[in-house]
Amino acid sequence: MTKNKDLLVLTHLSQLLDFVTGIGGFIIPLILWAVKKDEVSGMDEHGKAILNFRISMFLYVLICIPLVLLFGLGLLGFLVIGVFYFIFPIINAIKASNNETPSYPMSIQFL
Repeated sequence: MTKNKDLLVLTHLSQLLDFVTGIGGFIIPLILWAVKKDEVSGMDEHGKAILNFRISMFLYVLICIPLVLLFGLGLLGFLVIGVFYFIFPIINAIKASNNETPSYPMSIQFL
């Protein structure tokens, strides 16, 4: 059971790879979810929450790009999204270690 919980925590924390690799924070959770969703208890729920969060944040980044030209509002959006990218994977990794359900605010439910 601990291995499963550790894998869930690792899946959440793997999103932070974006700060190192640029795209690894999306690819690694996607691969872990796709491979382990039937084997690890809770992986399907956590994986879907992560991917919904990542896709939603990507869409918000796309919205912020033209807003940069409108009084720099896009820059504020980029700052908020950057904070979300850093804080919420850590918070949800802690929740996963405590067997709680993941909660990513502002996530659109795609999956």
